[in-house]
Amino acid sequence: MKITEQQALNILFEEVVPAEGCTEPIALAYTGAKARSILGSLPDKIVISVSGNMLKNVKSVVIPNSGGIVGIESSVAMGVVAGDCDKELMVISDVSDKQLQEIREYMKSTPIVVEHVPTDVKLYIKVGVFKDDECASVEVKHLHTNITQIERNGEVVLKQPCNDSDFNSPLKDREKLSIKGIYELANTIDLEKIRPLFKRVIELNSKIAEEGLKGQYGVNIGQLIRNNISKGFYGNDARNRAASFAAAGSDARMSGCPLPVMTTSGSGNQGLTASLALIDFAKSMKINEDFLIRCLFFSHMSTIHIKTNVGRLSAYCGVICAAAAVAGALCMVQRERYEVIEHAIQNTLGDISGIICDGAKASCAMKISTSITAAFDAAMLAMAGRNLSGGDGIIASDIEQTLLNIRELSSSGMKTTDDVIIDIMSKNNR
Repeated sequence: MKITEQQALNILFEEVVPAEGCTEPIALAYTGAKARSILGSLPDKIVISVSGNMLKNVKSVVIPNSGGIVGIESSVAMGVVAGDCDKELMVISDVSDKQLQEIREYMKSTPIVVEHVPTDVKLYIKVGVFKDDECASVEVKHLHTNITQIERNGEVVLKQPCNDSDFNSPLKDREKLSIKGIYELANTIDLEKIRPLFKRVIELNSKIAEEGLKGQYGVNIGQLIRNNISKGFYGNDARNRAASFAAAGSDARMSGCPLPVMTTSGSGNQGLTASLALIDFAKSMKINEDFLIRCLFFSHMSTIHIKTNVGRLSAYCGVICAAAAVAGALCMVQRERYEVIEHAIQNTLGDISGIICDGAKASCAMKISTSITAAFDAAMLAMAGRNLSGGDGIIASDIEQTLLNIRELSSSGMKTTDDVIIDIMSKNNR
C-alpha cells in the first residue's frame, strides 16, 4: 500500500496542531471545560478518573497561565472555571489574573476527587461534574481531544465507537505510512499545500525556544549549553547549537511558559524536537525556506510514523521517535540518498531506545538535548557509511520491521516498566 499525497496531508493536519502547555494537563482542562458545558453550570463537586499514564504525565509539569501550579485537580479546575472547550488544546490560553484567583478559591471550596482507573488504555480521562441534582460526564480515550462518551443526568448524549485494543484509535490510514513513502512525498509534495503549516511551526516553535534561551525555566539546559559554548566548555558546533535550541523550547514549555507550540503526535516536546534542531541547522547551512519545509515535512511525518508504533503514551520516551526522524532529516538536508537517511534513523533507534518516559517535567529538556546529540552522531555515522546491521539487538535489516520491533518493545516489553514507573512516582510526593 502506498499513501497518497492527500492521505498524507490529512494525517499531517490531524497531527501537527497548536497547543499551549504540556498536552496531558491541557487534555484534562479540555475535558473539564467540556463537562461543565454539558452540565450548564459551575459544578459543586468533581470526580476525575484517569489512567496511570495520565497520572505520570501530569504530576510534575507546570500548567500554563496557572501561576506555577501543577496537578490533575488544578488542570481540571482551570478548565471548569475558565476554559473554552471550543479551543481544544488552547482551552486555557486566555485565563486572566482575575479568573486565576477564582480558580484558587474554587479549589478551596469544592470537593475534587481523583481516581486511578486500572485500564490498558494509556490515555484515559473521565470527568464527572455535579451540581445539586444535576450531573454530567465526559470521557476521552487514546487521543487528547477524542471524546468517546458524554452523559447528562444518567443518559448517554454521545457515544463514539472506540477500539480499546488499538492505542491509535480513531486515527486512520497510518498503516499506509512508510519511511520511504514519506521521503518520496517530501521531495514531490506541492509546497504551497504545506507552507502555511510549517511557517507556523518555524514561527511558534522558534519563539518559545528563544524564550527558553533568555528566561529562567526548569533546569535551563538549553540556555546553559549555549552559555558554556561561549566559555569553551562545549564546542561551538552545529550539534551543540541545535541541541541547545531544541532543549530551550522544552525548558520553557515544561515550566509553564504560556507561549503555544506546534505539537506532533499529541506532544509538544515531539513537535519541538522534530523541528528546532533542523531549523537551527538549516540556518547555519544557509538552506533556503523551500528545502527546509521539505525537510521539516519529512521529519514530522517520520515522527508520526515512528510514534504510531509506540502509541500516544508509553514508557518509551516519545522524544526518541522524533530524534530518529531528525537524524534522517539531517541527512536529507545534506542531500544524501535515501539509504543513508534510513540508516541514520536505524542508528538512532539502536542507540537511545532505552530512554524511559517518567512523566512530563523539567528533565524532558535534558532528554531532548541528549537525543538531538545522538541524532547528529547517528547521521554522521550513516553519512560515513557506518550503520547498525540487521540482527544488532532490536534493529532489523528492514526499517519497517525495526519499527514493528519498537512497537513490540514499547507495548509488550515495557508494560511492566511503565507500571513500576507509575508506582514509584505515586510514592514520590513533592
